[in-house]
Amino acid sequence: MPEMVWASDGQANVPYVFHDPADSTRVEGFEYDIAAAIAQRLHERPRLVQNDWDGLIPGLKRGLYQMVLDGIEMTPEHRAAVLFSRPYYVTGERIVVRRDRQGLDSFEALRGHTVGTIKDTLAERMLTGEPTISTRAYEEESNAFSDLRNGRLDAILLDEPIALYYGAVSPEFRVVGESIGRTQYGIAFEAANHVERDRVDAALGEIIADGTLHRILARWNLWTPMMADALGDHTDIHVPPDAWERYRTSIGALNGWGAHLRRYIGFLPLVLHGAWLTLAVSACAMILAVALGIVLALSRRYGPRPLAFLCGLYVEIVRGTPLLIQILFIFYGLPSLGVTLSPFLAGVLALGLNYAAYEAENYRAGLQSVSRGQMEAAIALNMTHAQALRLVIVPQAFRTVVPVMTNDFISLLKDSSLVSVITLTELSQTYVRLSSTYYDYVGTGLMSKRPEMTRCDPA
Repeated sequence: MPEMVWASDGQANVPYVFHDPADSTRVEGFEYDIAAAIAQRLHERPRLVQNDWDGLIPGLKRGLYQMVLDGIEMTPEHRAAVLFSRPYYVTGERIVVRRDRQGLDSFEALRGHTVGTIKDTLAERMLTGEPTISTRAYEEESNAFSDLRNGRLDAILLDEPIALYYGAVSPEFRVVGESIGRTQYGIAFEAANHVERDRVDAALGEIIADGTLHRILARWNLWTPMMADALGDHTDIHVPPDAWERYRTSIGALNGWGAHLRRYIGFLPLVLHGAWLTLAVSACAMILAVALGIVLALSRRYGPRPLAFLCGLYVEIVRGTPLLIQILFIFYGLPSLGVTLSPFLAGVLALGLNYAAYEAENYRAGLQSVSRGQMEAAIALNMTHAQALRLVIVPQAFRTVVPVMTNDFISLLKDSSLVSVITLTELSQTYVRLSSTYYDYVGTGLMSKRPEMTRCDPA
């Protein structure tokens, strides 16, 4: 059966696409159900690709997947970048405050207060358009609610589904006032992919016409008068909000030491997988860094002048640009040049090439620490220049730089968290997913702590 490959950021994305609080290995959400219904109409098997929000559209343009469902608002800016299907959800903005807060139940009442929201949304545009409101925009909604809980925000303004699933399920918050504004979500496609857009759009039209979309949204308690007006569907299909009730029950069952212990035990497979991927990426990248670093150091120290200049230029450029930019360039930029790498290979290559520049300088310092007499003695013993380097100079230099190389591996192990931006769910990404789902940043953080190593002093 052919696959329908779609993408979403399911790390902290309730109720769109998220990991079930009762079973962290299970993915669910109303967009997850919509994707499954569309795939069924197309007679294809749906496959979800996890990607960070900022990487969803670049990944679409790179061809990693056919489409994106992630609550993407159909704004003029977004329409200029991608193709959209017909709207599959229409909603407004709602205000969430702490349970004891009074008076902030309208947009006008937010003036003079500090209000949080999500980046690149209608709510952010509304808030930044009002100069008397101090706006704080977040990548993840869970971070906004944490700041509201801790008193750093007076209120939050965001899409109604998020307000319902974050604000209405917690005894600490209240959803207040009426819906504000209007926004539409659409399925995003690569700008030139009209054929795929039309095919999926037809399937979406089918699930709207036969009431499947209505039933999905009703299960998640997301069928609203605004949706009924938008689709012209005012029927009452008597579908209980079982998915909503299940989520509320799961969140309510997270309290108590027994629940925490069971939850942490359930985390183990995900944490171990993330740890294994972190170590695998780091080890492979370090092997590449060591091998290439030795070549660069030897070329700069003993190679012909043009080669030494090129190696020096490489070292300076790589050390002078951010690692994150290099990762994004290798993963998203190289395909435009005809080089397409898997996320794992792209992560290994980016980390390896970056750290090779630092290793090269360490090895060059080690080579310079070996006295000139060692080379002269080796030549006097009738060794060739290459033999002298391989048997006399390099072993002595390598022993000098081992402690520094160990420190660099520790740094590389930490920097491996950056590969999460190219869809690799390593240890840091696993922590983000679990902590944002359960609002547990302490216990989950201790479980996801990277392996500690003792730094070695060069002395």
